[in-house]
Amino acid sequence: MFDAFVVQRRRLLAAAALLISGAAFAAPAAGLPETVRIAAVARNATGGKTAFAGSSALVANQGWLATELGKLGVRLEWVPVTTNSVAVQVNEAFANKSIDFAQYGDLPSIIANASGLQTRLVVPGGSLSNTYLVVPYNSTARSIQDLKGKKIALHRGRPWEYPFARLLEASGLKTGDVKLLNLNPQAGAAALASGSADAFFTLSDAFLLEDKKIGRIIWASKTPPQDWKMRAELWGSADFLAKYPQLAQLVTTAYVRAHQIASVDGGREEYIRTEALSGQPESVVRRELDGDARPWKQRWSPRLTPEVKAHYAAEALYAKQAGLIGKPLDTSTLYAPQFVEQALVDLKLQQYWAP
Repeated sequence: MFDAFVVQRRRLLAAAALLISGAAFAAPAAGLPETVRIAAVARNATGGKTAFAGSSALVANQGWLATELGKLGVRLEWVPVTTNSVAVQVNEAFANKSIDFAQYGDLPSIIANASGLQTRLVVPGGSLSNTYLVVPYNSTARSIQDLKGKKIALHRGRPWEYPFARLLEASGLKTGDVKLLNLNPQAGAAALASGSADAFFTLSDAFLLEDKKIGRIIWASKTPPQDWKMRAELWGSADFLAKYPQLAQLVTTAYVRAHQIASVDGGREEYIRTEALSGQPESVVRRELDGDARPWKQRWSPRLTPEVKAHYAAEALYAKQAGLIGKPLDTSTLYAPQFVEQALVDLKLQQYWAP
């Protein structure tokens, strides 16, 4: 499995070289870097073409950011990361300074900063994924209480671990009441199919398991508190934000602009088409969105709200209690809201998402 991971990673790195936006460029303006590098989840779409997911796909497709950076002689480079190892690849890339921004999950970001990396949440919102508890198709389990003492596949340290912990707590259970199998999504699905796991906690790939009559969803995060969703948001290197605020502002404005376009009437269908083009079955995207209690426009709000801050504070506390980080993390230092606030002014959207 390690060899396969290495091969896939090399392929993605090679693809990244082809994903530099623009053609001929003048030398960058004095004091600016040659490229701005953004890591984002990528899938192989039709024909083997690399396509991005979530807000990053919208920004890449719209082309505004590449054009604006190009005026300064700066290239935009999209760095693809695989779905099975987003956290490891992104945190490693931030550590070796091979990326400047990344759209990825909340819990890995907490782990990164607790380990000494300095990143900042730049643009909240956009990619708020539901989480699902899946049991084998013929299982008699109807709730998580029925799984006490059973084996549950869960990829530790990934963003959906925190919602799983919240579900356990709300159901009167503790982590020790179940047997966790630390498996990535692909391996977790295989364990469910083979019968070596009694349940699997995952994202929208749960629908594919239902379609194949391998699994059956017995719980989803669509109606409980919105804090039970998985957050994947735009993070930036603290050093880059301080050193190149002009470029950081362009990146932020591009994402806020994409959020606003996605949030209007018709934006939902365009978002679904974009996700489908990235290799995600359209039926899965639609089922992921159907019945979700969060208003569509509010889903795309880039504002740093008390709700967002409370989420990260509670998640950092969980990470310490669960042994995912060695020391407490002060999450109040993780935010750089000034870029979004300026973007809202520049785009005349101060009142679009009510504070």
